[in-house]
Amino acid sequence: MDRFFGSLARVVVRLRIPVILVWIAVAVVGTLTLPSMTSEINNNNSQFLPANAPSSRAAALAAPILGNATATSQVIVVASTTGAPLTAADQSAIARRVADLRTVPSVQRAEEIKVSPSGSAAQIAVTASVAASDIKAQKTLVAGIDSALARAGAAPGVAFHLAGAVATNVASQNSSSRTGHRVQSLSLLLIIVLLLLIFRAPLAAVVTLLPPAFALVISIRFIGALGANGLKISEITDILLIVLLLGAGTDYGLFLVFRVREAMATGMDAKDAVTHALVRVGESITASAGTVILALLTLLLASFGIYHDLGVPLAVGVGVMLLAGLTLLPALLATFGRAAFWPRRPHRIDPGRIGVWGAIAARIVRRPAVTLGIGVLAFAAVASAALGYHSGGFGGATSAPAGSDAATGNAIVASQFPRSSANPANLVLAYPRPVWTHPGVLVRAGNSLVGSHRFTQLSGPLDPNGTVLSPAQLTALHSRLGPPGRLPAVEPASAGVPPARYNAYRATAVFVSPNGRVVQFEATLRAGAQTTTAALDATPTIRHTVAAAAAASGATASGVAGQAAALYDVSATSSHDLVTIVPIAIVAIALLLALVLRSLVAPLYLIVSVALSYLAALGLSTLAFIDIGGDGGLTFILPFLLFVFLLALGEDYNILVMTRIREESRHRPLREAVVEAVGRTGPTITSAGVILAGSFAVIGIAGGGGSGGTQIQAIGFGLAIGILMDTFVVRTVLVPSAVALLGRYNWWPAGMSRRPAHAPREERRPGGGHGPVLEEAPDLRA
Repeated sequence: MDRFFGSLARVVVRLRIPVILVWIAVAVVGTLTLPSMTSEINNNNSQFLPANAPSSRAAALAAPILGNATATSQVIVVASTTGAPLTAADQSAIARRVADLRTVPSVQRAEEIKVSPSGSAAQIAVTASVAASDIKAQKTLVAGIDSALARAGAAPGVAFHLAGAVATNVASQNSSSRTGHRVQSLSLLLIIVLLLLIFRAPLAAVVTLLPPAFALVISIRFIGALGANGLKISEITDILLIVLLLGAGTDYGLFLVFRVREAMATGMDAKDAVTHALVRVGESITASAGTVILALLTLLLASFGIYHDLGVPLAVGVGVMLLAGLTLLPALLATFGRAAFWPRRPHRIDPGRIGVWGAIAARIVRRPAVTLGIGVLAFAAVASAALGYHSGGFGGATSAPAGSDAATGNAIVASQFPRSSANPANLVLAYPRPVWTHPGVLVRAGNSLVGSHRFTQLSGPLDPNGTVLSPAQLTALHSRLGPPGRLPAVEPASAGVPPARYNAYRATAVFVSPNGRVVQFEATLRAGAQTTTAALDATPTIRHTVAAAAAASGATASGVAGQAAALYDVSATSSHDLVTIVPIAIVAIALLLALVLRSLVAPLYLIVSVALSYLAALGLSTLAFIDIGGDGGLTFILPFLLFVFLLALGEDYNILVMTRIREESRHRPLREAVVEAVGRTGPTITSAGVILAGSFAVIGIAGGGGSGGTQIQAIGFGLAIGILMDTFVVRTVLVPSAVALLGRYNWWPAGMSRRPAHAPREERRPGGGHGPVLEEAPDLRA
């Protein structure tokens, strides 16, 4: 590997200017020709469910009523007055708007479907041939509807607003885009400040940050192109990509820049220093990025779409970041040379100086068993709080952002249509015969549902808009007027039906399929609104209740669709994936560690160390957000993301410290090697960990204003606290304790395991060989 990285370094140094120009060209061309990733974000987590999930099957069953959830999208336009009933002139204005909406590209059908019980509001359903997973097409659809309403001009006394799931998702996506920009801006600002404090050299800070910034600019275009070709991208993918590339990319840059400065301190010129440094840390950087990529690619085995589709974009981003770290960063360092560290100059450090972390390590190796035991017990105590963890947060858009048109529209629907909702639970039943001619099944189903006392509101075919229809009236109206979906909004004079009854019958089109065999009831759960944890937890009970109603009324199939049911399935699928993916990721990372460290023993306790920091971070998150913050639960995605990222990123620091211990132990007793290695890498890990943890903390600060609310904050907090514990305790205290305790057996079965742990110390050779480095990183206290 040294030969490979030596050859790579020489090529990059020799062609440093062309290398820099190629990276600039790729960034410019990608920005001009490829779509941005943020334009492809889909905040509807239910769109990431597998087709065999119960809520997915229920949505498919309800397709004749609700439309094909895969191939079509429905936007609700609500028209309302200030309180007075809609007049004939108002209905004419609404009819004109309906005609205008039918001209919007991709719209298949637009019709007024119901009038509120007060008569002061009406709902227009706009169905378009836009896949529910195609957020870009949904944004175009919503923009087209807004444009059509605007072109029609104001209708005196009547206001039009968008409502429903599609309008909410589009409004949330726009909010997510703004959140992503905030996260990116704050992350860049934080990293620049920290790098200035670490280097005290402005150009060094900029040079270290440029490669991950280039990687981010290029990656969001590559991933945007994948999104435009079918890859589903969630809000969490966008936020994590920004933080991962800027935070972890800066970490990898620190590994190289510190070694370059150290080599310059020995008198090497810039080009030789870059070559020497890349040979020393190239394998560590590649292995560190490899652990992240490998952990992310294991997500391809997940059944939940967010996890499955999270792996590829983040792995692409890390791959681009690694390439930038091995080519663009060395090229920049070779170009600027010693000027990069102005006004400070790389200087030789007293070989006997081991710094704060070396002093800590010296104490640790004297009594490693005691240190390790105390540390494990402390982590176990904190981790015990994780027993109080339970899922409840959705981690995606559950309501429209405040101030948006969708928020206004949803509020009007909630107030003017109390028997329904902009976000109901859909209780779906299928019958062998049309209910138009056998309406008694609707009475039995309704009585069973009402008798369960699980619902505060229940709207169905016999009370579609608050006006009650008897079974006989339903049959007679169908016989006289025909299918309700074909009736005009204004009752023809020849109909001869009371207006309230006419409007009620028209509204049954929302509850009964055209063939009369599929029926839905729209329900408001007694447990709470669809966006609450209580509604999610009530899903198994609601499914049992609907199954009982199906049995009582002779239905052949039944199901529960809607947001709470879908997200219950999301949580269940996520938990299943956690159990499935975690062992695979552990084995994959352990094998990679074994190859890099040439040991079968070290990977075992290194993986355990990650498990400790993972459980402790989950415990602290539970304490902060559930026990203290009072949240009903934490987002289902938190345990999964915590484990994958702490496993991958924690092993980065493991690789850095363990390869350095192995390097030092070649020419000194192991315990001295531990002191030397921790003393030299401690400041590096501290600097890198603070930057990475700070980047994740930005999610909690800037991401909290997005559609995910406190759930995004919980993700940022959990990852930040996990990285900090990894940085200041696990890698610099517990791991060195384990190494000192195991002695030469750390390297079994490699040849180093057969050399006595207290082999004679070799003479260090100034300026080269395998001697200890002169300076790994500046002490942050200096």
